[in-house]
Amino acid sequence: MTVSYLSDNFTVTIFGYPLSIFFIVVNEFCERFSYYGMRAVLVLYFKYFLRWDEDFATTIYHTFVALCYLTPILGAIVADSWLGKFKTIVYLSIVYAVGQVVMAVSAIQDITDANKDGTPDNMTLHVALSMLGLFLIALGTGGIKPCVAAFGGDQFEDHQEKQRSTFFSIFYLSINAGSLISTLITPILRGRTCGIHIQQECYPLAFGVPAALMVVALIVFIVGSPMYNRNPPQGNIIVKVCKCIGFAVKNRFRHRSSQYPKREHWMDWAEEKYNKLLIAQVKMALKVLFLYIPLPMFWALFDQQGSRWTFQATTMNGNFATSLSSHQTVNPILILILVPVMDTLIYPLISKCFNFTPLRRITVGMFLAALAFVAAALLQIQIDETLPDFPSSTESQVKFINMVNRDLQIEADNETISLKGFGFDDITSKPEKGENAIRQVFCCFCFFKVTHTFYITAGGFFLLKQFPSHCFIDNRESCVYTQELGFGSSYTLIIPSTFTFGERCSENIKAVMDMKPNSVHMAWQIIQYFLMTTGEVVFSVTGLEFSYSQAPSNMKSVLQAGWLLTVAVGNIIVLIVAEAATLEDQWAEYILFASLLVLVCITFAIMAYFYTYTDPTKIEAQFDKMEPEEKEKRKNFDMPRKGSAESHKEDRGSSDSSSDDECTKQTKI
Repeated sequence: MTVSYLSDNFTVTIFGYPLSIFFIVVNEFCERFSYYGMRAVLVLYFKYFLRWDEDFATTIYHTFVALCYLTPILGAIVADSWLGKFKTIVYLSIVYAVGQVVMAVSAIQDITDANKDGTPDNMTLHVALSMLGLFLIALGTGGIKPCVAAFGGDQFEDHQEKQRSTFFSIFYLSINAGSLISTLITPILRGRTCGIHIQQECYPLAFGVPAALMVVALIVFIVGSPMYNRNPPQGNIIVKVCKCIGFAVKNRFRHRSSQYPKREHWMDWAEEKYNKLLIAQVKMALKVLFLYIPLPMFWALFDQQGSRWTFQATTMNGNFATSLSSHQTVNPILILILVPVMDTLIYPLISKCFNFTPLRRITVGMFLAALAFVAAALLQIQIDETLPDFPSSTESQVKFINMVNRDLQIEADNETISLKGFGFDDITSKPEKGENAIRQVFCCFCFFKVTHTFYITAGGFFLLKQFPSHCFIDNRESCVYTQELGFGSSYTLIIPSTFTFGERCSENIKAVMDMKPNSVHMAWQIIQYFLMTTGEVVFSVTGLEFSYSQAPSNMKSVLQAGWLLTVAVGNIIVLIVAEAATLEDQWAEYILFASLLVLVCITFAIMAYFYTYTDPTKIEAQFDKMEPEEKEKRKNFDMPRKGSAESHKEDRGSSDSSSDDECTKQTKI
């Protein structure tokens, strides 16, 4: 270990690595645990705690994810232009932690449960707290996203290129580790029961642990502050690029007359104010950003793993709490396996047959995602065949249970049936999350107490977990009835008037199956998860590598912002479809998304066919030689216009020397 002092700061290195990166890696692990852990149970919280329907829950979920990927642009601008990376990370991490705490508090039903029945009495308060918490989380996680990795890279000196590369590998490993562990643990925490008055699924614990991890992430990052190398803000390249593009558009519109000679590219109209090197770099960046236009459709399908696919799992056979956690860990586990397999085995084998370019890989990745949704649709069709038919809004359902020893005939007059007797509220949806609906009907005039850890009322449904289930019937004597239960079934237990206590009393109780248990196992979802994760590896990893190789030296952050923007737009597409689509069948919606992605895939393949790969380093080197001459030329430049000396004066006045110097500065991020 060596210690060296630099002005007011000191740098500690271990085996050639700055000790400060330890705090950054731990911070990233805790932050990713916090984010993915909270997100793993978010749609379930919307549906089962806030009582939202699946479409609305999906809409809010994807709105939140979209906001998480829109705010990185804001965070990058704030960090590079005003506060610097360190202060931006600290301030927004505080906002982030507060949001997680608010989210955990919003899930405590006891704070508004005045009548102690386990149901919040003021759901508006819980919804308001949830929305506030999610907004703060989106602002925090998105704002620090572009800063943490770059801040870690700032800790290395120029001669530590190898160590910096290793750091980024460890950094992204910590991201996947945090995601993997949190998606495994958080659903299990949700499956536990908690509550002061009524024991229910423990969303406060499921959100509270991620909140605690975010507080730990903030503390760890602040503890390492004396060791950090902090670079002052030098201006944001994204702002500079936007100004350059804006000036080119404005200047082109101002000189749209045919009196002015045409230029090779519309960005060349920025030459009056910006040097040719920056303009050439913007051209290269725009060339890649143009290819990004079809990409949001991939993310529209990919991020439905946390919404539609999670809801699909609730109607399948399996222990929901443990199966959900294992399913959501499939993605990070497969990523850790498939990335090296693709790089060392699959890509080299395919390259021996034909040139498997990055753009072709991206096309294949989109096609695999479409196949994943086809698999999800086929699975949904199998699930729908096991679901009962419930009456529509224009229909009614009547259930007759024959309790006598002779056949009965029921006549309907104009489709109207008049019945006398006791009426019971029937079940209106198939039990989810592995639960079973049980109802008992008493046909004798005596008092019974039916218990299963709590009292129930005759004729009403109550939910039980999976088999075996023991129902104790007490009336001075006892009768133990055992019913084997699966997942998602519904039974009516009939206690006849001839019921007597004794050793064989349970034989007098008749069980009528209202709904069959779920028969399609959750394991079948692994197929669609495998296809989607394979598509992600081929699409996302390749896309980032392609963008990096085609980006100018100072435009990599611009393309990173553009890439994150495609994720945001993809989630916006989902919420639009969820609200606008009128498809009654879920499998049809899956097919719709798959078809749209195939159409986009074909469009992207055509765009990729006409794309010409460039070497930004060589192009920048050519313009670096021309820059001194270009500066002098730009100072004396007059816009040629036939017969108009007045326009020369106007054009010269639009560009002063101070703005020239500011806009020609190059910033590397």
